[in-house]
Amino acid sequence: VQLVESGGGLVQAGGSLRLSCAASGGTFSKYGMAWFRQAPGKEREFVGCISLSGGSTDYADSVKGRCTVSRDNAKNTMYLQMNSLKPEDTAVYYCAARYYSSNYYYPYRGSQEYEYWGQGTQVTVSS
Repeated sequence: VQLVESGGGLVQAGGSLRLSCAASGGTFSKYGMAWFRQAPGKEREFVGCISLSGGSTDYADSVKGRCTVSRDNAKNTMYLQMNSLKPEDTAVYYCAARYYSSNYYYPYRGSQEYEYWGQGTQVTVSS
């Protein structure tokens, strides 16, 4: 599956952004999806993930209550709605996918658990 992120940009602290991740080349509903981010000089970190049907989500503590992951399987697209943005949210945001051969889903947080990655989209939050 190929993944393409979009929606990044420059926003002031306290503002909002909605990132999108468009998938192609696979059966989207067979993939658990996730968002990660990587700030300069830091390791890639988990942001949030969503189950195959979209009925279950999980978030890093750093974004819980401010971010919402959703997906539209009819449009082969995942979203990350980010509100109350802070300068420390500045990073390149990546979407990732993990194929599930069954309907048993687990909310993996490790980047090594995901097989497919997008190219990333830059989010910059100014203070």
